[in-house]
Order: sequence, then structure tokens, then C-alpha cells
Amino acid sequence: MALSQSKQFGIATAFFGVLSFVFAIVAELKKPPQGTPVRGRDVVICQFPPDPTVALGALSVLAAACCAGVGAVAVFFPYKGRRVPRKAFFDYTPLHVFFHLAIGITVAGTGMTVWTTATEASHRVRNVHRDPAYACPTAKTGVLGGAAFLNLDASLFWLVCLILADNVREDYFDSGAVGDGDRVAGLDDNK
Repeated sequence: MALSQSKQFGIATAFFGVLSFVFAIVAELKKPPQGTPVRGRDVVICQFPPDPTVALGALSVLAAACCAGVGAVAVFFPYKGRRVPRKAFFDYTPLHVFFHLAIGITVAGTGMTVWTTATEASHRVRNVHRDPAYACPTAKTGVLGGAAFLNLDASLFWLVCLILADNVREDYFDSGAVGDGDRVAGLDDNK
């Protein structure tokens, strides 16, 4: 039994959202609280233990972007060769609201993840300091964890958008608003 296109898009959206969440949580858990200051002559060199925080943060951002991309494409995808005009989608207020919330939460989650990952990478690259009291901090603790939950929330909002888009499609095709120009060339309705 094959899954419908709608379910395939929903599974892909959920997969990338959960993957982003897991990557960011593991990155938060593996991040050391601080580096080890090695005092030299007029400088402090920070040594950090090897950990996958930066790589996992980058993978989390990539997965969150894939989640949003699949979710946005799925909302407007012509299912069974039949297209619904964008105006019909955005005339439905709940979809309009959830779509924009999904975008906003995605931007907030990926922004926090990028910011923390870039900060962590910066601490590791710029590890020589002239201040003798420098304590070798890492990125702020808890931000990656918060970003992980925002990325998971964004995937849930994209899933709600897919459900609402299905409602719009049903209403649009059941209302008789379909014309001959609403079929997408090359796609078969019997699939």
C-alpha cells in the first residue's frame, strides 16, 4: 500500500523537524561548559576539548531548512495533478495565520541555532586573548536547547499547515470552483 503524496510530504516534514531537534539537543549536551585557559607570556590561549557541537549545530540548521522547504512546497504542491490557486490558500484565514507563524518560528529557531553555532565556532577559532583574566567561555548554555525546541515547534506548525491546506483543497474542489485550466500538464489524475 503506497502512501499518498500528502502523507509522504508530512512524513518528510516531521522527519527533518525531529532530526533538527535531535541534532541541536545532542550539540547542547556535548558542548563543554568552558575551555581550559593556558597562560602564556602576556596572552591566554584557550584549549577546548574535541566535541561535535559546531558540526551538529550546522546539521541542525540544515535539517530545519529542509523541514521548512518541504513544508512550504507541500502546501502549494498540485496533488493528483490538480492545482489550487495561491489566493484560495491565503483566503482561508487559519492557513494564512499558521503559514506565517511557521515561517516566523522557523526563522527564530534557525537563527538561534546559527547564532549559537557561529559563536561556538568563533570561540574555537579565535582562541588567543590578551586579557590575563580571560576564562575561555563557550557559547551561552541553553540557547541550542531552546533553538531545538523552536525547530521542533516549527515542524509541527508546518504539519498543521499541511492539514489546513488539505482542507482548502477539499473545499476548493468540492465547491465546483474547478475549471479546465486547474489541471497541471503531464500529471495523471488516476495516480
